[in-house]
Amino acid sequence: MDRRKFIATSFAAGAAASLASSTARAADKKSVNIVGVSCSPRKGKTTATSIKVALEAAKTVDPQIETQLLDLGGMNISVWSGGADPTDAELPKDDFELKVLPMLRNPVPDGLIIGSPSYFRSMSALCKVFLDRIAVLRSPKLLLANKPVGVLSVGAYRNGGQELVIEQIQTVMLCHEVMIIGGKPPAHQGATLWNAYNDDIMKDEFGIASAKKLGERVAEAALRLTQK
Repeated sequence: MDRRKFIATSFAAGAAASLASSTARAADKKSVNIVGVSCSPRKGKTTATSIKVALEAAKTVDPQIETQLLDLGGMNISVWSGGADPTDAELPKDDFELKVLPMLRNPVPDGLIIGSPSYFRSMSALCKVFLDRIAVLRSPKLLLANKPVGVLSVGAYRNGGQELVIEQIQTVMLCHEVMIIGGKPPAHQGATLWNAYNDDIMKDEFGIASAKKLGERVAEAALRLTQK
């Protein structure tokens, strides 16, 4: 074999080996799953749309990112009326048991984005019920521990209690020993959106930008934590 053919053959073999190695490394990378939970009783409305925006932004961070929307609107989720240990409570086989819990436990998400409307400057009743019921994820093991969690809220006014709602949800999630992820300037605490356009939340450019930034930050944290 002459020198030129030898070099060409060696180069082709090296390129093929490099491609195979890259393909193998890509195959070895596990997907990073982020679940967005809309805790508004109004299915598919402003809170759900805001969560979708955050999830879409999360996917732009890396091809490994996969997202799922969990819209609680219209679901039948009963209140938790048990004792101190939720595993001892008599819970009905409602939509939480049949639809919600499987998305949070099989498998456990690598990150969460939780959203609630602001009702009288507080989280929705549905959001409170959801947060109460996920107490089952704390026993016998803290399944959400060290998972990144971001929060957003939608209000009827620009300063309609959104940050209070975000803080309330974050406080609950700290009981799961999660890693709270804030937003970026000018929405440090989380994403705050204003429903001032008859449910067309996409017209709130400030709020939509904050939702995108929150999604990106949760995705970045989830990637770092899963790669450790």
